[in-house]
Amino acid sequence: MVDLSEIYMVILPLVLTAALVEGVWLSRRRTEGYDWKASACSLADLAGRQLLRFVPLAIIAPWLAWAWEYRFFTQPLDNVGSILLLFFGLEFLYYWYHRFSHTTRWFWSGHSPHHSPNQLNLSAAYRLGWFGRLTGSTLFFTPLVLLGFTPTVVLASLVLNLLYQFWLHTDWIPRLGRLEGIFNTPSNHRVHHARNPEYLDANFGGVLVIFDRLFGTYIPEREDVPCDYGTITPTVSSRNPFIVNFSPWIRLFKDLRTARSPHEVWMYMFGPPGWRPDGEGLTTAEIRRRAGLVGSNQPSQPVMT
Repeated sequence: MVDLSEIYMVILPLVLTAALVEGVWLSRRRTEGYDWKASACSLADLAGRQLLRFVPLAIIAPWLAWAWEYRFFTQPLDNVGSILLLFFGLEFLYYWYHRFSHTTRWFWSGHSPHHSPNQLNLSAAYRLGWFGRLTGSTLFFTPLVLLGFTPTVVLASLVLNLLYQFWLHTDWIPRLGRLEGIFNTPSNHRVHHARNPEYLDANFGGVLVIFDRLFGTYIPEREDVPCDYGTITPTVSSRNPFIVNFSPWIRLFKDLRTARSPHEVWMYMFGPPGWRPDGEGLTTAEIRRRAGLVGSNQPSQPVMT
């Protein structure tokens, strides 16, 4: 049986050591230095998330236990077919979870802390936010449990998927040639974290980008458009983990208080981030319109490899 606590005990020291080494290296290598305060915020975010692990999983995600009780099959992990089903099934569901986390405000409120750093480095990888699991995000992965994988195996696989993504949070690893169109790479993930109008809402895959290519959300990095990191609002991220984690929800609840109809309540909660009743909010579509990019979310000139 997979033990999530054992995975954490092995992964965390390696992750923290790698981020520290990168921080020391970048602080000496770059004239603009390294944002140690932002790194400390990410560490505090990680600590808070670990404390929330003591909240019983059944309270956070009762549907996983329900799905296991009513599963259609029981999948053994001793054959290639089941392993491939788990891997590609998780990639497919992760893609849609991640896409909804950017295009639906309820999930974006829990996911936006991850995108708040203004520098992309390894410490940003473990700034995942305190309230992501409380939004019901694990609901996206219940089909795997219904197909016969235990909730523990599904969650452990998700941890491993996120572990792969750790090394993607760098701006110093170059493009990797033909691998770019298949795997999620640092270059592809830089695009994902960028707030440039040309790059918004792209490259949602975990290990692979095949579903991005299939569903039209793949955008390669461009030489002529350097990635600008952070969230649209605010443009400069706080280094206070409480502000980073609570402010998206405070803004959401303030907007809900101004809602004048059930439709507005729904759109504030489950519409695209930035939606306003007058149509002038900073949604991805509106940002692209103002930048003159309406009708094309694909860059005209990808980086040459």
